Amino acid sequence: MSRWGRKDVKKTPEVIRTVTEGLKSLYHQKLLPLEQHYGFHDFHSPSLEDADFDNKPMVLVVGQYSTGKTSFIKYVLEQDIPGSRIGPEPTTDCFTAIMHGEVEGVIPGNALIVDPNKPFRNLNPFGNTFLNRLQCAQLPNQVLESISIIDTPGILSGAKQRVSRGEKSKAQEWTGQGYDFPAVLRWFAERVDRIILLFDAHKLEISDEFSEAIGALRGNEEKLRVVLNKADMVGTQQLMRIYGALMWSLGKVFNTPEVVRVYIGSFWSEPLLVPDNRRLFELEEEDLFSDIQNLPHNAALRKLNDLVKRARLVRVHAHIISYLKKEMPTFRKDNRKKNLIYQLPVIFSKIQLQHHISAGDFPDCAKMQEQLLTHDFSKFKPLKPSLMAALDELLASDIAKLMPLLRQEEVNLGEQPGVQGGAFLGTRAGPFVVNDPFGDVEKEGEDGGEMAWVVTKDKPKYDEIFYNLVPNEGKLSGTKARDWMVSTRLPNSVLGRIWKLSDVDRDGMLDDEEFALASHLIEVKLEGHGLPPELPARLVPPSKRRQKGSDI
Repeated sequence: MSRWGRKDVKKTPEVIRTVTEGLKSLYHQKLLPLEQHYGFHDFHSPSLEDADFDNKPMVLVVGQYSTGKTSFIKYVLEQDIPGSRIGPEPTTDCFTAIMHGEVEGVIPGNALIVDPNKPFRNLNPFGNTFLNRLQCAQLPNQVLESISIIDTPGILSGAKQRVSRGEKSKAQEWTGQGYDFPAVLRWFAERVDRIILLFDAHKLEISDEFSEAIGALRGNEEKLRVVLNKADMVGTQQLMRIYGALMWSLGKVFNTPEVVRVYIGSFWSEPLLVPDNRRLFELEEEDLFSDIQNLPHNAALRKLNDLVKRARLVRVHAHIISYLKKEMPTFRKDNRKKNLIYQLPVIFSKIQLQHHISAGDFPDCAKMQEQLLTHDFSKFKPLKPSLMAALDELLASDIAKLMPLLRQEEVNLGEQPGVQGGAFLGTRAGPFVVNDPFGDVEKEGEDGGEMAWVVTKDKPKYDEIFYNLVPNEGKLSGTKARDWMVSTRLPNSVLGRIWKLSDVDRDGMLDDEEFALASHLIEVKLEGHGLPPELPARLVPPSKRRQKGSDI
């Protein structure tokens, strides 16, 4: 049958069930063709893959060396990271993606970037030197079931940083040595959900290298959270001066009218050296952890926002490339190319006025001038109306059609707890909840048995402390127990975990056995050992085993 005799067959509309599915469909149908047509990937970022849309929320941790980045991550996870080391000298020299895995282990960079299920395939263009400084640490951890964390190399100061990771010398460019450290940071910043920028209370100076690294985060300020770490090492008056100095320095680096949110605390599982500001640290930690805990709820909105930002940049890029193509003559191309590159700021202004585009949508002019030097303008493509119409439709109506679905997902996710496990348990356990003296206590218990109780040998000394605290009818209230536990100077998230493990009968109080258990766990933590995620059978107090009537 000829095409004249055929009836028009309507294409069945694609059924979009989730915001992520909708974003993937819009990207592949309307945005990617335009990116490819105008060589967007040669100037800006590589194309997006399905893993970029499907992956869990990611948190990028950035800071100078010895600001406590790895300690911060360990504190959040309540678990050691495979292959990591903590010390006063620069100990992290790799970009480490910390992700959930049933088996603990480390995946090297060259193997990581070929895994289609992980969002790192587009890191390949940064070269083999960088890939040798990339790895993925996998471990079974409840926190990592909801988010992934990217640990970054500590940023140094001086010429060594520039040569080995940052600005490459001409010799390095020819031999392929080194890698563009700020460019890698920018790649991650564009894709993560939250950026944690750590400062040490004793080391506030922002070197040129650190300033350049922070500059790579520009355009992603809404994802940025600044943490003033190790704040327990100074008194209140000095801390106020340090905070003021940090805010002044950040204002110079970011050059924005908005004030950056700075969280103050000491994010490691060690006793506080100066406990004067403990209450402040509790409130700040609660705010920061609540922000991180909500990342899974906000993941779809972040991906939608990032796709809109990308689409607006692609639109500007298409106008720039088509303008340069139109202005290129048939002869004497080299001179005209140099003039066009020199006049790029003026060209930006013309495009902005002609097409009513915001100045904030344009890329960095100096960087684009540098990139254009290596391109043949005669190979650029003219403006293609059909592609631009599809992009305009994406920005004008397609994204808006996803909003009802986004709101429904937010309602559904709002009923779920968000990130769980690790330090997120301690901030909401018993009398260590910041806003509630007792908190909501879970009603589940632990099975017990008649094996030997490991706390028995030290119980007499714990009993002496217990009865000196004057229990009421054989039990210490949450307030009395809290006052004694706080005297150990351990962080609240750690003490909250200890309370959750020790209050076996979940009545918001501690009897003599539960108090002995809490004291034992505190000593274990002060000796540098980790806490169990759940109370093992050998630690369940004997009376609680009999109450449950179970055999272990």
